[in-house]
Amino acid sequence: MTELATSAIESRVVFENSAKSFTVRDLIDAAHFRGEIAEPWRRFLRLIAAESKADEAGQEADDDAIASAAEQFRYQHDLITAEETERWLGERGIDLGHFSSYFVRQFWSTTVEDDEATEDQNFESGSEELRTLFAIELTLAGDLDAMASRSSWHVAARAAAEAVDSEQIAVAKARFRKRHNLNEETEGDWLGKLGRDPEWLRAQLEMEEAYEQACARLLTPEARGREISALRLPLTRFEVETIELDSLDAAREGLLCVREDGMSMEEVANEGRYPYRHTEILLEDVPEDLQQKFLSVTPGDVLEPIAHGESFHLCRIIGKAEPHLDDSLVKSRAEDRVLERHFDELISRHVFWKNVLA
Repeated sequence: MTELATSAIESRVVFENSAKSFTVRDLIDAAHFRGEIAEPWRRFLRLIAAESKADEAGQEADDDAIASAAEQFRYQHDLITAEETERWLGERGIDLGHFSSYFVRQFWSTTVEDDEATEDQNFESGSEELRTLFAIELTLAGDLDAMASRSSWHVAARAAAEAVDSEQIAVAKARFRKRHNLNEETEGDWLGKLGRDPEWLRAQLEMEEAYEQACARLLTPEARGREISALRLPLTRFEVETIELDSLDAAREGLLCVREDGMSMEEVANEGRYPYRHTEILLEDVPEDLQQKFLSVTPGDVLEPIAHGESFHLCRIIGKAEPHLDDSLVKSRAEDRVLERHFDELISRHVFWKNVLA
């Protein structure tokens, strides 16, 4: 990978405020500071390990499967022509070689046996080339977009806040050290490996503390209660049994077995060896064209077969419940709404987007 390509990917400015520009590299390092990188980095290392294992074994990738995955990606991003795809990639500092390699890694991750013993290398210890590949992975997977959004909230919170005093910085630093299992001696080494200095760390600490203080002010019991009342319908919780069947005829037969023969959903699934799930879901997570059906049925009813790609789902509504604060998922969704409204307004005043991500 050339130095020019590395620069194009990681040096691309995503947003600015009145004091600074924030690049892709800034967003990833800030996410690492916040503790958001460990899991995607671990998954990425396993992708790299699977690809290396396949190369060492002399295995040949399935070009048709890789082409199909790339075509699906283009469809999802509304990239009709090769020219549109190349332009979309170029805007993100990614070339067609990076694009192809991304799908090769995805292919080997599903066909090469996972090696749980893969060495767990810390993100800050990774080589520049590896971290650049990781930036490509985050961009194409859509993860970088979420990291940018979270970073923009922290940047806006700091811009709108008063000065952060030394006691608040000390609290934020204690959280940071606990997150990364650091102490005063190892903190400098962590920063050095990341290519950052104490001034960068202090800026991250100030942003985090300003953000935490804003959240504490906003997320009161009264605010949560008002939000849940306003979102009573979308946050209604459903308990659902689902069977995935391979044809409409099989789904209709399964429906008859439940309605007419009194079989349970799990018995029908076991008899036909079909995948079975017993889950809970909020109404807002149900596809819009099915929401009214969920609302209109009585607990215990089975819905008519639902097309799902090339298969069909048979769903039985076991129960439904109105939202309440004791429900952790409902509480989280209500808090998300409160914060989104506040930070959307704050970002409109303090953050200026320069480039798209997803």
